Parts: sequence; structure tokens; C-alpha cells
Amino acid sequence: MEDKRILYVSSEVVPYLAENEVSLMSYDVPKMINDQGGQIRIFMPRYGNINERRHQLHEVIRLSGMNLVVNDLDMPLIIKVASIPKERIQVYFIDNDEYFKRKATFSDEEGVLFADNDERAIFFAKGVVETVKKLNWVPDIIHVHGWMASLLPIYMKHYYKDEALFSQTKILTSVYGQSFEGSLDLEMINKIKFDGVPQEAIEELELPNYENLIKAAVKHSDGVIIASENVSPSLTKFIESSGKPFLPFAAKEKFSETYTNFYRNMLS
Repeated sequence: MEDKRILYVSSEVVPYLAENEVSLMSYDVPKMINDQGGQIRIFMPRYGNINERRHQLHEVIRLSGMNLVVNDLDMPLIIKVASIPKERIQVYFIDNDEYFKRKATFSDEEGVLFADNDERAIFFAKGVVETVKKLNWVPDIIHVHGWMASLLPIYMKHYYKDEALFSQTKILTSVYGQSFEGSLDLEMINKIKFDGVPQEAIEELELPNYENLIKAAVKHSDGVIIASENVSPSLTKFIESSGKPFLPFAAKEKFSETYTNFYRNMLS
């Protein structure tokens, strides 16, 4: 993967958040490609429970200062950056006081999902793409991990479809086991349609639960990786019948070789 540019967009990444399937793979896969001489960038939300001082996050003034429109409201975009120690890997953090200041990731102390998680996901997707445009860094592959990043394939295929910068970019989505119960705001589909995404492209999001978010992401991806042994049978069946190139689950000791080959096949 020498000199290939791969953009990782993830809900969670260690060491900034606790270890789980998504956060560990969102570190292990970029590290593997980095070790192979690939050029990588990682993007994640800057949740309020990330310790900025310990991880030495700092704002990138030249990238901050844009406003992103979410459901007809202007929301300021703040970009922060840090490096993963010893790995020389840069991580960019998408931030906004309204959406990401609270000291938790997806739910409150009672385990109730935040009411604005849908808008946070829209803001995150747009924030990543706008920042990459400002960096003028053209990824060969965008690899999405976790449901908070799941709108990125949708926005790339519709809202940003005319961006020449991404005309050759392939989008991969890694699919994990169910990570939340219940549903996001039922108005989510209308907020995405506000950005010119047609209803039929996102009909799954009429009920924006975990599985439907992932189905919509799969529909708009160029390839899919089953990244967990705990993916539901219905989601697995959806992926297998989607007609997309997909990689079945690979154990940790084998994922390096299988992921690299899958990347190469996507780029050939």
C-alpha cells in the first residue's frame, strides 16, 4: 500500500476513547497501512470526554472557522488535531460546542441516546469532507467505521457527488455488531433530504435504528467489510445480497493480509 492515501473516518478511536471493537480496529487498521508505507489520516468527533490536555489536542486555526448548515442552521466547525504517540499518525477531530462539548459520546448517564445524535452525525460527515477539501488531500480510499460515521457514504454519493477532488475515491464501510438500542430522531430523514438527498436513496432511514443506518451506509459504499463476529444475520444477509464486493469477518491474526488484499482489489 506504499503511498496510497487512505482516510479513516470513525465514531471512536483508541487511545482517545475506551477500547471496544470499533475503537480498536480504527487504530489497528490505520497503523497497519501506515507501517506498509501508506499515507493515512484519521477523523473522529471531538467528544467532550476526550482529555485534550493529556492527548495534546490543539486547534488548527487555518482549517477552523467554516460554518456548516445542519437542518437550516449555521453551525461553526472547529478542527483540532493530535498525533498518536510513537506512530506518527495524525488524528483530526471534528468539533462544535453545541454538538460535542458534553462529557459523553452517544448517550447520557442514564444510557438514553442524545436527542440530537442525528444532527451530530450529519455535522460530522460534512465536517470531514469540508476539512479534507481544505487540506486538498485526495484519498484513494475512505474507510468508514462506526454508526456516527455512517452518513459519510450517503453525503459523498449525493451532496458531494460533483466534487472533482473525489471522483476516483472508493468508499468502504466496516460493519460491526449492534452498538445502540432504539432509534435516532424520526425527523433525521427530512434533515438529510434538506441537503438534496432523494427520499428513495435513504428510505431505510424512515426508522433510523442501528441496522437501518448501516444498511443505508452499505448501499452507498463501493465495498463492505464485516468487521465483527456479532453482526446480525439480517444485516449479514443484506450485505451478501447487496452486490457490493465484501470481505467476510477475518480473525485478528489474519486481518492484515485480508484487508490489504481487499484494498488492492478495490483500487485495481
